[in-house]
Amino acid sequence: MGWAGDSVLVRFGLRQSNIFAAMLVSYAVSITCVWSYLIATTPLDFLKSPAMIYYGISGCIQPLLARALFYEGITRIGVARAGPLRGVEPFFAALVAVTIFNEQPGWLVYLGTTLIVGSLWLISGKQKGDTNWRLIDTAFPISAALISTISQTLRKRALESIPDPFVAAAGVATVSLILLLMFVFTTGRTGQFRMERKSFAFFFAAAMIAVVAQIFNFIALGRGQLSVIIPLLNTTPLFTVFFSLLFLRDLEIINSRIILGATFMVAGVVFITVR
Repeated sequence: MGWAGDSVLVRFGLRQSNIFAAMLVSYAVSITCVWSYLIATTPLDFLKSPAMIYYGISGCIQPLLARALFYEGITRIGVARAGPLRGVEPFFAALVAVTIFNEQPGWLVYLGTTLIVGSLWLISGKQKGDTNWRLIDTAFPISAALISTISQTLRKRALESIPDPFVAAAGVATVSLILLLMFVFTTGRTGQFRMERKSFAFFFAAAMIAVVAQIFNFIALGRGQLSVIIPLLNTTPLFTVFFSLLFLRDLEIINSRIILGATFMVAGVVFITVR
């Protein structure tokens, strides 16, 4: 629910701004909240742990790259489509398990994977009057899902050494912000950080929700199995479509294909989870 709420608020803010400003506010709020808590309550010995290397690598690809791709997807095809397409992670997780780790999944995994592929076809299809985006634009949220799958695996490994969700959130957010600032300053795009007050308000609200969602994400990863947590995280598409129907009717076209596709996506996730 948190990631879905973050997506909708960012969509409102992007009307008068861009993804660089959205990411800056998101990381700045996350770092301020999480590091303030850690400094006040936790010894900083964890900075010497090898687990910070995993958090550093994870921070290089998510949230920075994954969020940039997802926000770009929101800009191009809207929340109602980008959100469900972002939920294809279990498909990639199953694919990696079969091709790299030689796992032998049961028939429920194949059924779930088939439903997810079907949902991609439904969500990516166009209907009459819906011509303001291209099929290639769907690659942005799908790529974000692939990157997120890799990142979650790294985070799970790090949480085995430092089972503190606040340390995890602080590590990945700090690395992502540093890389974002380096990219913007070296490419001369500092002007992208300018934003209207309305956009800032939406981005700030989205960032606060994202911080809570991130903490819950790390708590879940630390306590549960990766193969179960990733599919459960990807029930987000249903909430995304629901929130879009409530709040984004004036900005996006939400048709029956999107609703049915999101339902197929979550059904596929459920089958993979209960395998």
